[in-house]
Amino acid sequence: MKLANLSLVAACVAGLSTCAFSADTLADAFKEGKVSGELKAFYWDRDRNPAISGESIFNTGVVLGYTTGSFNGFSLGLTGQANSAPFASSHAKTQFGWDEYGSGAQLSEAYLAYSAGKTTVQVGRMFLNTPLIASLGNRIVKEAFEGASIVNTDLPNTTLTAAYVQKFQAQTDGAGNIGKFTTYSNPYGVSPLLEDGAYTLVAVNKSITGLTLTAAYAEDLNTNGAMAYAEAAYSAMVNAFTYGLAAQYYYSDKDVTGSKNADLYGLKASLGYGALGGYVAYSSVSKDATVTPGIGWGADLAYTGTIILSSSYPANTDAYAIGLSYAFTPTTTLATSYTVTDDDDLSYGKASYVSLTGNYAFDGALKGLNLLVMYDKENRDKAGALDKHEFRFSASYKF
Repeated sequence: MKLANLSLVAACVAGLSTCAFSADTLADAFKEGKVSGELKAFYWDRDRNPAISGESIFNTGVVLGYTTGSFNGFSLGLTGQANSAPFASSHAKTQFGWDEYGSGAQLSEAYLAYSAGKTTVQVGRMFLNTPLIASLGNRIVKEAFEGASIVNTDLPNTTLTAAYVQKFQAQTDGAGNIGKFTTYSNPYGVSPLLEDGAYTLVAVNKSITGLTLTAAYAEDLNTNGAMAYAEAAYSAMVNAFTYGLAAQYYYSDKDVTGSKNADLYGLKASLGYGALGGYVAYSSVSKDATVTPGIGWGADLAYTGTIILSSSYPANTDAYAIGLSYAFTPTTTLATSYTVTDDDDLSYGKASYVSLTGNYAFDGALKGLNLLVMYDKENRDKAGALDKHEFRFSASYKF
């Protein structure tokens, strides 16, 4: 399927019904459009590569978006991203070449949208946020996809989503440039998951107060590799107490080697009182294969993953996590967690992680400015294994 054919979807939906529109003319739709943006400054310090004692990188980024007003249900959305790391050393370019070092600009969103009743169709380049096809947004450049999506909310307390993607834009191209739209879901061409496209179907239901049920399915049409995700999450509040229970399940019928099925089961319990919150979580992966959690780096929902370094998906991995958070004010939070992973593999073995996160959101005259600090440290039990750590600081201003 090609994107040109997908544009027919919008035309078909357009013929189903008419809807109210705010603009009287096409010119008015552009005049009534909204501009948004974000200024970013990221500093990362990383020690992962045994051949290099540690490197840091400083990035500056700009995001500019524009969405027209609605004209007969149609609208146009555009988002451009730019990134620069002018002071990066040669070692930093190597260390961060797959996630932060990639200079240039990219038109990451360029879509035509149509809304009729409770259905919205988008065709073009876009950011996606579904359980199995998702854009990672915690780096200087946000991932994007080229394809089409349909979202419908006609059923009570239910959101249905269908999406098809045929190209992927990573943070970088691995060669010092900002990511380009390619048929690879991995920027280095390791896994050509999108040569023939991929699709996903998602249902989210909130009919029972406090309970969210999620089911998702995705298939790579090139390898016929299928992935599925299901979650039941319940949360409630009694006076100042909050509590929650959640269970998740991943399935992929081919691991990264393309040969075996894999499963992940996860459980999470949370408890809070006032500004204090905590959780415990557990996950377990089947013995013979690594779970593929989705397409795009943003498809990562395992309860036991740490903020930067760990992975809960390798074959035969059991992971345990405990975390605490405290909101000093509505705009100031601090969180910490301790995680243990054991993949029972002599090449990796057991590892433990200490993670720290601090966030401060300005108010008043500086509203929109946000500061975020993250630190993750890995200690491995295997003899001769080197510990890893990473520190990240980001400042962003949204307008």
